[in-house]
Amino acid sequence: MTKNQSADLLNSPRLRRILALTRIGLWVERGARAFWPVAALALAGPGLAALGLLRGLPPAALWTLPGLWAVLVLSFFVLGLRRFQRPTAAEALTRVDARLPGRPLAALGDAQAVGAGDPASAALWAAHQARMVAATAGAKPVAPSPDLAPRDPYALRLTALLLAAVGALFGSFSSITDLRPAGGTAPQPASGPVWEGWIRPPAYTGRPAIYLNALEDEGFEAPHGSEALLRFYGEAGALGLEETVSGTETPSGPEGAEFTIRQHGSLTITGEGGKNWEIGVLPDLPPQVTQPAVPERQADGTFKLPFEARDDYGITAGQLTITLDLAAIDRSYALAADPEPREALVLDLPLPFRGRRSEVKGVLTDDLAAHPFANLPVILTLQVTDAAGQTGESEPLHSLLPGRRFFDPLAAVVAEVRRDLLWNRSTAARGAQILRAVTWAPENFIRNDRAFLRIRTAIRQMEAGALSDEARDALSEELFSIAALLEEGDLNSALERLRRAQDRLDEAMKNGASPSEIRELMDELREAMDDYMEQLAKEQERAPSEQSADTESLEMSADQLQQMLDKLEQLMAEGKMAEAQELMEMLRQLMENMQVTQGEGGQGRGQGQGQGRMRDLADSLREQQNLSDEAFRNLQRRFDGGGQGEAPGAGQGQGQSGEPGEGTEPPSLADRQRDLRNRLRALGQTEMPGDGGPEADEGRRALDRSREAMEGAEEALRNDNLPGALDRQAEAMEALREGMRRFEEAEARERGDTRQGEAGTEGPDGQRPGEGRGRGGQARDPLGRQAGSSGGIGSEEALGEGMDANRRAMDLLEELRRRSGEQHRPEEERDYLRRLLEQF
Repeated sequence: MTKNQSADLLNSPRLRRILALTRIGLWVERGARAFWPVAALALAGPGLAALGLLRGLPPAALWTLPGLWAVLVLSFFVLGLRRFQRPTAAEALTRVDARLPGRPLAALGDAQAVGAGDPASAALWAAHQARMVAATAGAKPVAPSPDLAPRDPYALRLTALLLAAVGALFGSFSSITDLRPAGGTAPQPASGPVWEGWIRPPAYTGRPAIYLNALEDEGFEAPHGSEALLRFYGEAGALGLEETVSGTETPSGPEGAEFTIRQHGSLTITGEGGKNWEIGVLPDLPPQVTQPAVPERQADGTFKLPFEARDDYGITAGQLTITLDLAAIDRSYALAADPEPREALVLDLPLPFRGRRSEVKGVLTDDLAAHPFANLPVILTLQVTDAAGQTGESEPLHSLLPGRRFFDPLAAVVAEVRRDLLWNRSTAARGAQILRAVTWAPENFIRNDRAFLRIRTAIRQMEAGALSDEARDALSEELFSIAALLEEGDLNSALERLRRAQDRLDEAMKNGASPSEIRELMDELREAMDDYMEQLAKEQERAPSEQSADTESLEMSADQLQQMLDKLEQLMAEGKMAEAQELMEMLRQLMENMQVTQGEGGQGRGQGQGQGRMRDLADSLREQQNLSDEAFRNLQRRFDGGGQGEAPGAGQGQGQSGEPGEGTEPPSLADRQRDLRNRLRALGQTEMPGDGGPEADEGRRALDRSREAMEGAEEALRNDNLPGALDRQAEAMEALREGMRRFEEAEARERGDTRQGEAGTEGPDGQRPGEGRGRGGQARDPLGRQAGSSGGIGSEEALGEGMDANRRAMDLLEELRRRSGEQHRPEEERDYLRRLLEQF
């Protein structure tokens, strides 16, 4: 490419346009850097003036400030001129060329210095020039870059721009031109009097203000409580006010008046240019709330109350007041005493956070299960308030306050004693007598040792004397906790959970529970039933040859049980409680007789040893129960005798083998507790079922806890601390039961592993030996009984056969104790029963 061709390319229209735009950007960039202070002052001055900065200034400041501003603008303008440098075309070319790779524009202006006559050098130079021409295709205008931030670190230019924008939007041009000094000649008033007036409704109505000057001489309506504001200008007394809407005499001064609109009437401005209006008042009606419906009782004792309220402008607050309905309470027994003063219960109604509250519908929910008014007749009253302070009140509703219902008989007794204590603390002695009566023979019906011990502690507190408010409240909380523990239980086995669910549902049907409570108890029964059937299925998988029914029979039994549950729920829904109770009793008998029996064969020597260890653990548990029973009887004699208890180490048992020999002192309870702990330690050092598995490890840890609890019980017995000993003995029995359960799981897992190795040893009928069979190879039904002679479902075998011997013995003892306590039986029969109990 020749030098002329390069010059033509540099003078092309496209490149000239690019260079021109870049040069303009240089003008802007250097102008901004030189004159930004001038621009900032030029914007800030008028902006401040438009906002009224100059209004009311003294004469000296009124002319000094604009003059100073003008001097500063001129000074910075001159300084900017001195700093400003006009950009040249070469500078624009250099800026564009710097953005291109290899600076091709500068290269196109170069000439070949050497080798111009050499063809090879000329060809190389031509190729270089061609490459530079191709590079110029990417040339673009370069935008200006004022980079004012380092030059204006305090952002004064942005502040000036903001002042100008605010002055333009919210200021007034007249403020710039009005340069009257303070104290100068006041503006001449308009000829004749002038007035202005506004009607401002209360803010909560949401209505706009009314400008009276824009209204004609006619009537209008305003909300009750609206404020009227009038202003008079001109000669004093030229304008006057006459109104009948405030209900009082409104003082009208020469400058106007202010008053509140409370009634229909007229408003007149007298004088030149005055007007007259007839004003109707829009009343602000008081809020309304409907009578509450009967509160719904939830199964967990929570309180749910639907409510509805309305107001023309909106509800601002609401409350439910609950007071005791003394007239509706059966004042008998402990409630015959006058109740101690107790404030009414006040609950705030839940209102929506957003939107209008002119019509409110909601549900008040609160947990009142432990409140002193729970399950007592009360009076419910709803009250709502609007923004004007007006209140609306519902008709009182007489109803029972929903609270937690206790279906376990002992839990219900504890809850009733707590209610009486909160009614009047003078009933504490009577409540202690009731609790003593129901805990006289705890082995008959108290299934929770901890609950029993806590009841006895509560009895001592109630008998200690006068209770303070704090002691009464603490004791009531303890009694409620004990009732909940008795109601819910501390159950670890699926069978015990099932029995508890059956008992609670049976009591609920007898006591007329609410539908929600029935539904929850029914769900609890279904869940317990599912858990128990799942346990049966797992036992079937672990030991098929030792179960009372094969898999097919077990599944059919589960289906039949579910059908019975569905029928039971249907009867309760239809209100046929008598038929439902009969079906419930059938279900109870069915589940009581459903057994998971153990087979007699197929156990190796290791399993025989495991069964022996389990028997030893069972014997230890029975011995610990006997020790606990004797300690409890000693404690009972101490309280019931009214004198000193037995000395430490007293309560010596006669032993299991009769009277000790003459001259031999029987061992004390503490010594027997020590011996039992040593036996358990020795037993724990032997081989246990399933050793090496996780279940057996858990079982050994449970035995360790049991030994620690026994050691604590021994120490408490030696210190004559019978309540503490009973507590630790209960912990020892609980841990021992946990250990036995873990070892049983380990043994069952071990048997399952053994059977997996015996797969394939099936009989001629395709079954493994003993599978689905009972004694003599006969099939058993789902209840663990042998099939009848006809081969169908049913059996001539007694239901008691095949039952665990220990369980059967415990049932017989419980029956003997129950019958010996029935007063309607003849004295001879009860004496005979007592003699039997003494022997066993």
